[in-house]
Amino acid sequence: MPDTFNAVPYRTALIVGAGPGLSASLARRLTAAGVKVGLAARNIKKLSGLVEETGAVPFQANSSDPASVCALFAQVDAAMSEPDLVVYNASARVRGRIAELDPELVRKALEVSAFGGLLVVQQAARRMAPKKHGAILLTGATASVKGFPLSAAFAMGKFALRGLAQSAARELGPQGVHVAHILIDGGIRSATRPNPKDRPDSLLDPDGVAQAYLDLLRQPRNAWTFELDLRPWTETF
Repeated sequence: MPDTFNAVPYRTALIVGAGPGLSASLARRLTAAGVKVGLAARNIKKLSGLVEETGAVPFQANSSDPASVCALFAQVDAAMSEPDLVVYNASARVRGRIAELDPELVRKALEVSAFGGLLVVQQAARRMAPKKHGAILLTGATASVKGFPLSAAFAMGKFALRGLAQSAARELGPQGVHVAHILIDGGIRSATRPNPKDRPDSLLDPDGVAQAYLDLLRQPRNAWTFELDLRPWTETF
């Protein structure tokens, strides 16, 4: 008999804001589970190695532009079929003292971190709700619940994304669409950001985070998680 619990009940995934870290690990995990993956980014040249490795389909898009997001989903529909899993990983940071922040840079950061999330969720909902099937995952951060000094713009964007996730989950959940917010409460390890020698295992493993996303997707609809909080096991909180 097929292992229905371990199967991922989605066939086509779109990862928006794709890059070499978490998105890459997620693309590999989804591909191994038999899901066709699309990767959307402003610069798709950086995805060439991942595309070759996984067979994912790259799409160039600006997540903060309504016309670009609309065109992105139309391209995905034509090239792969309508996505029944959408992951929003795009975000932008502007650091600085509040009194010295450039308002225009803050506006652009909010457009990527929050407004872009709305645009992507909107397009996903239009495809998933009529079918009463789908999943939308929005990637948050510690800044989703805690505003740090010199990081007002990032906190504003991530707080807004979390609010979007809460509203979308309450609206779309009863329509068969699983909306979840994943709070990444810690740094993610990478080639350019290894674990400090004096604090081994203090950064999140991107493959471990991606596995948590897949575990979330395997949940039965009578026990859906809305918010998943991930951090390194060595961290005190």
